[in-house]
Amino acid sequence: MSITASVKQKNNVHVTGNESAAQTIIFGHGFGSDQTAFAPIVKAFAADYKIVLYDNVGGGKADIDAFNPSRYSTMQGYVTDLSDIIRALQLSDVIYVGHSVSGMIGLLTANKYPEYFSKLILLGSSPRYLNDIATGYTGGFDMETLNSLYSAMSTNYYAWASGFSALVMSNPDQPHLAEAFAATLSAIRPDIALSVAKAIFEMDHRQDLALCTIPSLVVQTSDDVAVPGVVGEYLQQHIPDSQQVNVQATGHFPHIVAPEEVIRAIRSFIQ
Repeated sequence: MSITASVKQKNNVHVTGNESAAQTIIFGHGFGSDQTAFAPIVKAFAADYKIVLYDNVGGGKADIDAFNPSRYSTMQGYVTDLSDIIRALQLSDVIYVGHSVSGMIGLLTANKYPEYFSKLILLGSSPRYLNDIATGYTGGFDMETLNSLYSAMSTNYYAWASGFSALVMSNPDQPHLAEAFAATLSAIRPDIALSVAKAIFEMDHRQDLALCTIPSLVVQTSDDVAVPGVVGEYLQQHIPDSQQVNVQATGHFPHIVAPEEVIRAIRSFIQ
């Protein structure tokens, strides 16, 4: 198997859109989600851009045997995966759209390999989910809350997945959206989900924001229980060449609940 084929299989990589286009958009999904979450957004850019979709190891249809708790105990394992995908497909001048944790994965990869990237779009992303009393930083969670979350995941994962999905989707008038997220979340092996959740919720990449040299767009909703509005403001203030757009939507999934607004924001930023 060639390196390109093994990378594609590992991360369930799909190349679509206009494959002869000058520029490529890569979409990276958040925890518990997969590449299918971007379907409405992809459709809007498919005519003018090459599109690359992939699943993070530990989720979606990525190779489950590739998951190693040590490798993915920090974001660096995912950074290596993303850079491997870019190299295997021989991409440059990439526009990267990352939801939630993949926003940080994109930024960290761009810090390490700035020559691969032209723009970053961070959808509901956070550099740190834990509050930091010492510095006055609000991330949205305290350790007690996280320990309760881990306990619920360990006790009855599928019940937790159902409740968590409704909470973070935060659109009770559209229950099918939370149900779809619950399905992809429930498809993850519970021990892997717990390992990944700990790596994400306890990360701290605030110091990496100032190192970013790629023009960035921060997309924030209102009432995001995972990433409060102050976190979006923090990103915009600490990423040097960045701007922020607040979309008229609630919850943690702007690309799912308000795709047209997200499409407009991305189009305006990259054109």
